[in-house]
Amino acid sequence: MSVEDLAARVREMNAGRRRGTAAETAAANLRDLIMAGDFQPGQRIAEEPLLEPMEVSRNTLREAFRLLAHEKLLEHRINHGVFVRTLTADDVRDLFRVRFVIEVAALRGSTEPDWAAMADAVADGRARAANGDWRGVGTANLRFHKAIVRAVGSGRLDELMDQLSAELRLGFLAMGHPRAFHEKYVDRNHAIVKAISGGDVKGAVALLTTYLADAQREMLAAFERRAG
Repeated sequence: MSVEDLAARVREMNAGRRRGTAAETAAANLRDLIMAGDFQPGQRIAEEPLLEPMEVSRNTLREAFRLLAHEKLLEHRINHGVFVRTLTADDVRDLFRVRFVIEVAALRGSTEPDWAAMADAVADGRARAANGDWRGVGTANLRFHKAIVRAVGSGRLDELMDQLSAELRLGFLAMGHPRAFHEKYVDRNHAIVKAISGGDVKGAVALLTTYLADAQREMLAAFERRAG
């Protein structure tokens, strides 16, 4: 990505962002870039190319790196620099433990009136699948799951889901073959929206629970094949 393209992306992200400290804003931008798949697991993140487009000082950027290391998205390697983390099978198991708790409870207890954000994410995923944009399908899928949690109306849960989504993207990227993983879940997302918008909360929760169990099983199998 060129400096100009990155600067434009940062401006776009900042336009709708609730601003915190400079380091928190830089960390949020980097998190969003990770979630979009712009950085690969194991990739070294150099400071110099980020300073100008993100309009931050070196110290601010380093603080952003520290924040994302705390979120398990980046890691510092002594005498080598900062790298995007590569998830392990244990990371995947733990991520799904949290997802089961948060997403299922959110879907069961939300008072969202029309589920428009979920439906929009499904429509986006279908459009991207039709165009063969499978990385984009992955992004739409993450938006779908974030929308489930956002319907609760808790800023704290939204922040936690942002962190989880970025970690999940790293897991998706480590699996390879995005179509093989994401394609089958496009229609399953639609089925969940159809159930919940029709008032069938119990059915939607059952669909999501099975969905998460299948996704966890598939991701763990991919990680185990890679490790073997």
